[in-house]
Amino acid sequence: MLARAGFNRKTALATATMTLAAEAPDLDVLAQVRGPIFGFAHHRGFTHSFVGLVLVAGFVVGVMYLIWRMRGWKIKDPKLPPRWGLLFVFAYVAGLSHILLDYTNQYGVRPFWPFSERWYAWDIVFIIEPVLYILLLGALLLPAVLSLVNEEIGARRKGPQGRWAAIAALAGMAAFYGLRDFEHRRAVNALEAREYEQADPIRASAFPYWWNPFEWYGVVETRDFFATMQVDSLTPEVDPQGDMQIHYKPEETPVTVAAKSSYLGRVYLDWARYPITETEQIESPEPGYIVRFQDLRFDYPRRASRALRGSVQLDENLKVVKEQWGAGTTDHPPD
Repeated sequence: MLARAGFNRKTALATATMTLAAEAPDLDVLAQVRGPIFGFAHHRGFTHSFVGLVLVAGFVVGVMYLIWRMRGWKIKDPKLPPRWGLLFVFAYVAGLSHILLDYTNQYGVRPFWPFSERWYAWDIVFIIEPVLYILLLGALLLPAVLSLVNEEIGARRKGPQGRWAAIAALAGMAAFYGLRDFEHRRAVNALEAREYEQADPIRASAFPYWWNPFEWYGVVETRDFFATMQVDSLTPEVDPQGDMQIHYKPEETPVTVAAKSSYLGRVYLDWARYPITETEQIESPEPGYIVRFQDLRFDYPRRASRALRGSVQLDENLKVVKEQWGAGTTDHPPD
């Protein structure tokens, strides 16, 4: 959509370059070859940073240059040759759009790496948002339909198609983000304005659902516990159905300290915003403990994601035996 909005009128290969560059930051999935925990530690890191995008954009433009050479220097419009410096800028802009999209959900990004590894998240859009797909796919398909109509009536094409549909889609996205942000603020303010079991909130967050911009999943931290509940930002009303859940903070013990000092523990606590642990003592196959890590921001009622949980198994001497992330394990974690 960015390319159709006008970038493709400035240089050849703009659309292909920007499309590849918008996806390229997710090349960090290659870190999974060293195990799921290592992959988790490096997800949305270097390739999702302002500095890292320089290399990502350069890589994409280099790939496009090789493809262009392999095609025998052929372009559709001889009057609009590739401008490689401009393509690099466009690739960087497309990469920024990827960071923006990832920033809008609660998983977050680390855009200031390597100067800071702090996570930032807007928390306004669910990881899959049908409204955005409707806007973007509509803007993609509408010009194709109109093009068929023009061919039937013999109208002549004038330059790249779909510019105004793309601009309308991008404007629609901006308006949707504005609505989501406004309702998100109302939800957070409602969470912060009340007590929980006669305790004042230390901090509060509201996380989105798809489709409905007025329905939110709230997480509140107090001194002794976390509270999770639904929030209706239209009213606004906290816990309208009286289903609030209380999660008491577990006692810190030598077992949890050892688990948190493990590779998975350090990585998980660096990323998690509302972490909570559960400790289980085991006797088989060897005496020891299992400490499970969970982030309450993904503990949606009836749809909690176990994919974003981890566990550390310790022997009776509190030495790490096994670390597990999702369905994968790391028996010998890296230092």
